[in-house]
Amino acid sequence: MSQQEYNFNDIAPYDDSEFHAKMEQLVKEPGFLHAVNYTMPPKDVPSLIEELLKIDNKHDFQTRIMFPFLEMLAKTTTSGITLGGVKYLNPSLSYTFITNHRDIVLDASFLNLAFLRRGFPTSEVAIGNNLLIYDWITDLVRLNKSFIVKRNTGLREGLEAAKKLSAYIHYCILEKHESVWIAQREGRAKDSSDHTQDSLVKMLSIGGQGLFMDKIKEINLMPVCISYEYDPNDYLKVKEFLMKRRNPDYKKSQRDDLFSMETGLLQFKGKVHFQLTPRINSKLDQIGDFGDNNRAAKHVGCLIDQAIHRSYEIFDINYVAFDLLHDTNRFERKYTPEKKYEVVDYFNRQLDKVDVSDVTTEEREFMWQMLLTMYANPLRNKLRSLLGGME
Repeated sequence: MSQQEYNFNDIAPYDDSEFHAKMEQLVKEPGFLHAVNYTMPPKDVPSLIEELLKIDNKHDFQTRIMFPFLEMLAKTTTSGITLGGVKYLNPSLSYTFITNHRDIVLDASFLNLAFLRRGFPTSEVAIGNNLLIYDWITDLVRLNKSFIVKRNTGLREGLEAAKKLSAYIHYCILEKHESVWIAQREGRAKDSSDHTQDSLVKMLSIGGQGLFMDKIKEINLMPVCISYEYDPNDYLKVKEFLMKRRNPDYKKSQRDDLFSMETGLLQFKGKVHFQLTPRINSKLDQIGDFGDNNRAAKHVGCLIDQAIHRSYEIFDINYVAFDLLHDTNRFERKYTPEKKYEVVDYFNRQLDKVDVSDVTTEEREFMWQMLLTMYANPLRNKLRSLLGGME
């Protein structure tokens, strides 16, 4: 089935023709109003709603509402957002921006903010339906240029959903001339060691025309590396490691996911950097096609990983964590003794936030090691990539 034969109404962003009606419904939703009151002074909410009801398209919503909101978040929760590699963007092309995944909400949002600041078009954003806990959240993200990735389906339904999703991404690039954002894997890498899932690459190759590599090339894959100085969810990830250590069958609740989203959104992240890298088409041209799609997907994933790993912005906290984890002074020239003390204090304060009863000394040490690993891994992967496997 070609992309022209699909009806994308159930997964695509809302069309501008239905924007106003959907917004009228959204501003009456108690959950939406609660979230708005939580993130801004209640006295400002009526004027916001009045402004929302004047908007009838996604572009104006992003530029008039989301742009200032994200600027406010950037000002209050970061030490600045920077964008590198702009020279690799060709205004005449649409791209599939494929990134490592740090924050549930803000990875794509802050990348779009960086684009808006420079007058570049924003991308449509892939979001898993597992995060769309309430109908009003679904409406909000689809009003904000997000499309839905259907997860937690049966095998047959999952295959059909993957075909439709792939067709939609190819349709966005080739016919709508809209760029898209997608994470390199389902869910965040809890230990910050970022690797592309083969299954994601295979999904991207289902749509389109020609051989495997032809279908990958036509969506213009551009790896983008995201670096956060601090991960507000680090202690929650460490808590999850501990709970799974205690009980391998441990699963987070929807409440846990909501709290992670809220924490990532509102807590301090330090410096945030996005590094665009060249699209991988020329490298795919050099190798040609594979007879085996499994090998082809793995190779594409390796190219994405290499581009991301080489592009990490390494902060003081990463150097300190690496040295502490490996009991070395290898990178001590990169930070002061005062900074090391500050980082150690930060790690201990984050561990103190873990709300688990009866934590033993051994378990505290386990969490300490996992926290160090989380912050050391970007540097470790960058070294491996740059030095050809050496650390």
